[in-house]
Amino acid sequence: MNVRKAVIPVAGLGTRFLPATKAIPKEMLTVVDRPTIQYIVEEAVAAGIEQVIFVTSEGKSAIEDHFDYNYELETVLKEKNKDDLCEELCHISNLIDIVAVRQKKPLGLGHAIWTARKVVGNEPFAVLLGDDMVLSDPPCIRQMLELFDDVQESIIAVQRVPLDQTNQYGIVEGTKKRDRTFRVEHLFEKPAAGTTTSDMAIIGRYILQPDIFDILDDTEPGHGGEIQLTDALLSLAKKRSIYAYEFEGTRYDAGDKLGYLKAIIAFGLRHPVIGGEFQEHIKEVCKNL
Repeated sequence: MNVRKAVIPVAGLGTRFLPATKAIPKEMLTVVDRPTIQYIVEEAVAAGIEQVIFVTSEGKSAIEDHFDYNYELETVLKEKNKDDLCEELCHISNLIDIVAVRQKKPLGLGHAIWTARKVVGNEPFAVLLGDDMVLSDPPCIRQMLELFDDVQESIIAVQRVPLDQTNQYGIVEGTKKRDRTFRVEHLFEKPAAGTTTSDMAIIGRYILQPDIFDILDDTEPGHGGEIQLTDALLSLAKKRSIYAYEFEGTRYDAGDKLGYLKAIIAFGLRHPVIGGEFQEHIKEVCKNL
């Protein structure tokens, strides 16, 4: 079965970016000339996803507005002969079919995904987390979909991290089945030091079978008092195969201040208009340090 839908949870408060996120969603913070959420949606579109489901909360309407049609703004741009900008805005509003559902209580990532169950229905779906920006060709989620076409089972994206940092991530233990692909045997949510020797950290890309919804419905709050997706995935792994895929590309944690700055530099250097000048500027700045 093909994967047609992607769930993108955007209900978080963005407290790590206060005071910048006091009045605007963290997903609307820009990397070069686009909000971070647009990069995530464009990755889904490039992978052939047909519908995006935003899981939102109060104060997040700017995200939906960004992908909506704005007649007044388009009229002004046309009057000023700013055809390129007008075309770009039309492109954004026509990117993909978007649905929004509300997560009424901040009960964790697992609960956010469960909230989208009625829109997803009984079919496999993708999950993309807005904090994780990935530079890769082909896009990370497309790499995973190519694997899904073969295995037809849930897939978790992973990357290698230093062992002294594993307590900051969900961690996967598994058996290698092919290049970059592992069958999941165990998962830990931010494990304490010494509890695992695995360095495979979960990042914010998943392909999930709809079985996960029933499991999430029965999952008790775990780490941090939240309904953890990792706990539900461990239960799913006991019933059917789950694979971990070590994707090709570079991931930036745009939900962290340092990671966000790294993303700006990485994406800025690749910008088709300003990339060259930006590179020269960075060289000059570094030379004068």
